[in-house]
Amino acid sequence: MTPEFARRITAFGDLFNKRGRRPWSSVNFVTAHDGFTLNDVVSYNDKHNEANGEDNRGGHSDNHSWGHGAEGPTDDREIIKLREQQKRNLLATTLLSHGTPMILAGDEFGHTQRGNNNAYAQDNDAAWLNWLGISAEGRALREFVRKLIATRQAFPILHRSRFVIGNVNEELDVKDVSWLAPNGREMRTADWDNPATRCFGMLLDGRAQETGVKRQGSDATLLLIYNAHHDLVEFVLPEVPQGRAWAGLIDTHVPDVTVTVYPFGHRIRAAGRSMLALGLATEETMTRRLRQALGAIMDIAEFPLSV
Repeated sequence: MTPEFARRITAFGDLFNKRGRRPWSSVNFVTAHDGFTLNDVVSYNDKHNEANGEDNRGGHSDNHSWGHGAEGPTDDREIIKLREQQKRNLLATTLLSHGTPMILAGDEFGHTQRGNNNAYAQDNDAAWLNWLGISAEGRALREFVRKLIATRQAFPILHRSRFVIGNVNEELDVKDVSWLAPNGREMRTADWDNPATRCFGMLLDGRAQETGVKRQGSDATLLLIYNAHHDLVEFVLPEVPQGRAWAGLIDTHVPDVTVTVYPFGHRIRAAGRSMLALGLATEETMTRRLRQALGAIMDIAEFPLSV
């Protein structure tokens, strides 16, 4: 699934990069008005549509969901913790991918339909969005989504008008996207073909040309690390020309992470089933775009670079 996943988070270029179409032609979503809500995708293995009065026949059974060891609500704190992390993973993947993100209303605070994936007949709290009664977990998730949106807005490289194709621009000596193995080197054919590959990085270089004009772009550079393995993976942070260090922005395992600056070559710990986002620092202080992201995420005005 690794090659397929890589194509999808870069706006389906194999399908849409033709006839002048742009990356935003691709609409990315995990949930929609039909089917499970995001909370229910990570909380139920099967549909529970008995309340519709159709003996659970309505709604489809192919839900691609997982209850993580329990079916529906549970008091098991470990299961709850993993479910919340998986929600953050799915939201981060959607909002930090190329293409147009679509979020189902209520998913940002963990709305549940109690396992009903076809709630058309439910004129009650299964279908209503209770904006005033959001749980503590829901408020934390909503804050995390705010940080994701701020990060997307701060990095134009995530919503440029050109598809990334991975070819080296010989004139600018820069590649718009590089795919990295956990040891920091570029992925090889064997890595893509290996069914055991569960962790890789996507390096989006802000120096790649923004338009058809042959000149270096001025966007900030972003590194996204995906770890679908159930266990921790150490990922070597790559050295990037014109850069000095990496600043951690998003970690789905630790949603309220404080900003940390890491030197090139640092082995960052990607927790099992997690996603990380890091911005490249290029000067003695953070670049304007990186400051913008940090300010929006951490509510700070200045962040000196100290490696």
